[in-house]
Amino acid sequence: MEKRRLAILTSGGDAPGMNAAIRSAALLALSHGLEVLGVRQGYVGLIAGDFVPLSRADVTGIVRDGGTLLGSARCLEFQTVAGRNAARARLAEAGITDLVVIGGNGSLTGARALTAPEELGEQVLRVAGVPASIDNDVGLSGLSIGVDTAMNTIVDACDKIADTASAHGRTFIVEVMGRDCGYLAMSAGVAAGADLVLFPEAGRSEEEIVEVVVSTISSARRRASPPKRVLVLKAEGVRISPERLKTSVEERLAALGQTGALVETRITVLGHIVRGGRPSAFDRVLAGRLGFVAVHALLAGESRVMAAWAGASAPPPGAHLSPGDPHCWVVTLDAVLAETQRLLDGTSPVVRWRNRVFAEIEGVLNPPA
Repeated sequence: MEKRRLAILTSGGDAPGMNAAIRSAALLALSHGLEVLGVRQGYVGLIAGDFVPLSRADVTGIVRDGGTLLGSARCLEFQTVAGRNAARARLAEAGITDLVVIGGNGSLTGARALTAPEELGEQVLRVAGVPASIDNDVGLSGLSIGVDTAMNTIVDACDKIADTASAHGRTFIVEVMGRDCGYLAMSAGVAAGADLVLFPEAGRSEEEIVEVVVSTISSARRRASPPKRVLVLKAEGVRISPERLKTSVEERLAALGQTGALVETRITVLGHIVRGGRPSAFDRVLAGRLGFVAVHALLAGESRVMAAWAGASAPPPGAHLSPGDPHCWVVTLDAVLAETQRLLDGTSPVVRWRNRVFAEIEGVLNPPA
């Protein structure tokens, strides 16, 4: 029988719950008699052959920890054929036959490239991905690891900001992470009771963004006496800086005759605080299930696939429900990355649905006075 040795790596931006996925994948592989190694610092460590044995004792207690036990790094060298050849050589030298890659779009792109048949040749190497990105921009998975924790962090911060905003009747613009995907801002905006959410998928021009913020503030002020606080969530992918938005909004409000506190706008950029912290219970469970499904697929001989959270949805063409979890599907990396590109360029049905729903929600959250 083929002697199998499995390696696990985390790559790209860290996400709360990555450690829970490492734990789940390692424990399942160990229970099937495989040796398990961790790859330090993502694809950088893969090229360097920086492997560390993972035992049951090494991973048992990490489920509650944020970040990633194995570390993560960007690796430009891996984008070259020479870099990938070096990584494959290190894997072969270590006798590694199976690889779990935990990360987002770039990490999964790397996993597909590493196992490209024209480069892999006769080498035995199976790979399965696990989506982990607070941006929730990985195609064909309803949720990625880290999203729930990040959203809870944003809502908690907005609840605190809303207190001081209410005390002074001010407007706060809160910028959140998410790169070119507005999912975090959208979801957190609803949960935090925001008056307006700005997200890149809407495709608004800078002038339109300023106008909708001013309109939202003016309508909210007219509906309440004394003037209420106004909370605007802005995704970082919206191409206007918070400072420029603040200046433009204040100038427009002043031109409309508002003065004093009615014009004052405050900015909070949450930044990398959104990535940190202990994972929520949901992220721990989600990560555990996805890690389990990924290794289950490898044990069944599958490769170049990703474990995806399906929820109650039907699997997309070419995917199948995991025999190990009826709420997860196994989908090819080719299909995942194609849909991810559609998410980012706005042509995915998911993006069109979000835009349509939020166009309706805007009128619900902040109707004309």
